[in-house]
Amino acid sequence: MLLEATKEDICVNQLIGRKTQMIMCEEDIIIPDIKPDIVSPLNTSGNVCVYKKEILDGKMRFDGSILIYIMYLTDSNEGIIRGLNATLDFSEIIEFQGLREGMNVEDEFILKNIDCKVLNGRKININATVEFSASAYFNETTSMVKDINNIGDVQVLSKNLELNSLLGIGSTKAYAKETIMIDNIDNLAEILSVHTRLKDKDIKPSYNKILAKADFEVRIMYLTEDNRINSVSSKIPVMGFIDVQDVSDTSICNVKYKLKNMILKPNSAEEHSIYVEAELELICNAYENKELNIIQDMYSPSKEVEFTQKHIETNIIKSNKLEICSIKEDLSIPEIGNNKVYDVDVNPVILNQKCIENKIIYEGEVRLKFVFQSNNVSGIDTKNANIPFNFEIEAQGVEQSDMLETEIEVKRDDFIINGGNVNINIELEFRVSVLKSERIRLLEEINVNDLSEQENYSMVVYFVKPSDSLWKIAKKFKSTIEDIARVNEISDINKIDIGQQLFIPRYSAQKVG
Repeated sequence: MLLEATKEDICVNQLIGRKTQMIMCEEDIIIPDIKPDIVSPLNTSGNVCVYKKEILDGKMRFDGSILIYIMYLTDSNEGIIRGLNATLDFSEIIEFQGLREGMNVEDEFILKNIDCKVLNGRKININATVEFSASAYFNETTSMVKDINNIGDVQVLSKNLELNSLLGIGSTKAYAKETIMIDNIDNLAEILSVHTRLKDKDIKPSYNKILAKADFEVRIMYLTEDNRINSVSSKIPVMGFIDVQDVSDTSICNVKYKLKNMILKPNSAEEHSIYVEAELELICNAYENKELNIIQDMYSPSKEVEFTQKHIETNIIKSNKLEICSIKEDLSIPEIGNNKVYDVDVNPVILNQKCIENKIIYEGEVRLKFVFQSNNVSGIDTKNANIPFNFEIEAQGVEQSDMLETEIEVKRDDFIINGGNVNINIELEFRVSVLKSERIRLLEEINVNDLSEQENYSMVVYFVKPSDSLWKIAKKFKSTIEDIARVNEISDINKIDIGQQLFIPRYSAQKVG
């Protein structure tokens, strides 16, 4: 007997594995002939660009570069401060167990540190550390038994589950281009530092397309031809349409922004300006939230039931959170005094995160780097400061085993400086996805063999063991949950105690033929 089953196709984003690794980039850089000798570095900044990614069997290959800006002290009489731009190219092959060609990999590269060491007046050594993290997924469309029609006395154990069925993955290129005006009295000589970040991200899914928008914020510190230091910042709009088939306004869309290349240079066509061009790749994973009644197990008291199951492991999005963490602090930095502050680099870092008692708890710090005018020989100095923070987000139903994907955006960073006292007002926007790793058993095929029923019923006495459930006991003795509950007067079928005595009604049957 073949049961009449209703099937449904779902596309599951199966988690293959996660990987975190530090990438070390080191290179000796020669000071160009047109620049004076270096005495010591004063400040460094950089941006990671990854322009090529290749997924192979058991490994990944990335090609990219680190765009580095160095402000340094010279021994020249024509100017004490100078800037040096360098590019560290890297090509990295990373071993990744279980990875196969064609799989989807969500990756991130974070510049953790740059060390600059003077080897001699014309040569420096640059050592940069980049943190690489990735999650690999295999996208597979599979058919599952959704419902059984002519069920008879077949007992079915089902589980209700909200599954994020993958609709598709799409990408597009987007460009942030702008001519940034500087003060009219400034004639640009050199770029000393560059900081970038994406702000105010927004997505709007519609029919087969996702509109992704953000602001690409650029902060530039520069040197003028008359040896003054100044800074300028700008927000450049970024927008792109990503094509994904079957996406609608109810779809769940996760968009990542990847910096592939960036150009900064004095604008030759317009004085007192800097031309900025950034190439970004916008990648979207689009999901449809499905409520599924998944059949976990089955048997029949009077028939022999055979079935096949497929086991898959996937991440289920339990919830998405958007919360603001406000940090207000007063710091004493006497070195700054009433001098001009050229730049403050704000870098939020999560040191620890955990889920407990319906809450997500973060421990971290905001790392600040002040670049300011000083009375020393270089006329400029830097000061680092760390502000610790603890932040809690209410998340009903979150469990200790859940996984977190967290993005932090600096929405506000105001600094009021008065005589070395710094009043700090920072707002961090936490975008959090709570994920649950779920191992799912999907029913594929069912076959039922008829048995000749014998009407000799019996009663078995059974004592409940650890890990027992009424389903397991009923299946073991070819009984039913309803019959066991009725005979033993059990009101809650989900509650039985270890050692509890149960009377199990059963009857015997044998194969036909």
